[in-house]
Amino acid sequence: MAGASGRMGHMLIEAIRATDDCRLTGALDIAQSPAIGLDAAAFLGHASGVPINCDVRAGLQNAQVLIDFTRPEGTLAHLKVCRELGVSAVIGTTGFSDAQKQEIAAAAKDIAIVMAPNMSVGVNVTLKLLEMAARALSSGYDIEIIEAHHRHKVDAPSGTALKMGEVIAGALGRDLKGSAVFERHGITGERDPSAIGFSSIRGGDIVGDHTVLFAGIGERIEITHKSSSRATYAQGSLRAVRYLAGRRAGLYDMFDVLGLTSA
Repeated sequence: MAGASGRMGHMLIEAIRATDDCRLTGALDIAQSPAIGLDAAAFLGHASGVPINCDVRAGLQNAQVLIDFTRPEGTLAHLKVCRELGVSAVIGTTGFSDAQKQEIAAAAKDIAIVMAPNMSVGVNVTLKLLEMAARALSSGYDIEIIEAHHRHKVDAPSGTALKMGEVIAGALGRDLKGSAVFERHGITGERDPSAIGFSSIRGGDIVGDHTVLFAGIGERIEITHKSSSRATYAQGSLRAVRYLAGRRAGLYDMFDVLGLTSA
């Protein structure tokens, strides 16, 4: 398999090295990276025999699956090559526009893709809990989603927070686009009871914290997931890779991978 990008790439390489059933066949980075040409596992003090490459086609030459945690434009460029070569993909990139998501869905007609805004097993179990909670607390409770990430994150709200909103809205029979409130400032008036609010915090080295608040009269329920290491994303990504083994073309998510899809 081939993997792409930075700190997450390091986590993936370390996780792959610790398995018996996955093998690193390529590693990709941007052309300007000083790591180009170095052994992909050099940071571990280990020689993998796989040099870091900026040529996507060369990096995917011997791969069955690409794991991609980059930026939307980069992911779409990589996916185009995957489609040409018949390489499956695990996409953990966030920040896609609706049009870009449609491009990914089109590619999934030819190759198998697992796409999720968060590959953590715990986060995806949390999403299932939120679906259950939203149905049970469908009236009389105000819903707010609060997320916190490191200072370098470029998109807000996080893809995970948006996915939480989508899951909750779906469980309530609503459209998130019509319910989401992303900004409050000044005199906002009384809260719309059908709103799903979002708040984003950026600072320091926070890996990723997400809390969904169901606030009623006399009680509130908080469902929280906190990440202390990106290793959880790497382990979830490898579960997605295993799921794709022998899988036909199609667009899947982590609910499919973990068997959490509603009947």
